[in-house]
Amino acid sequence: MKPRLTLEEHVEMGQALEMIRHELLKRSVKLANAYPKSGQPGIPAKKLEQALNAVDSARAELDNLMFQEHPHEGEVTVYYPHEEDRIRLR
Repeated sequence: MKPRLTLEEHVEMGQALEMIRHELLKRSVKLANAYPKSGQPGIPAKKLEQALNAVDSARAELDNLMFQEHPHEGEVTVYYPHEEDRIRLR
């Protein structure tokens, strides 16, 4: 069996995914405001939106795994930080 993430590694992963998510969202909005949503010009924004959805899906699955592996120590804020903590991450 492969080694699982430690709680500390989950915390690091949560912070990294939060920063990636923020950047993808910012870039996706910029593209959506700069190009039409349909046709060839809208494809890059749609691809970033798909990437954003993939990051969100990974966060949800990792959150579930963290609570299975660390039921007493895990916290929801590891993968879904409070707003004031999100600002600190950037």
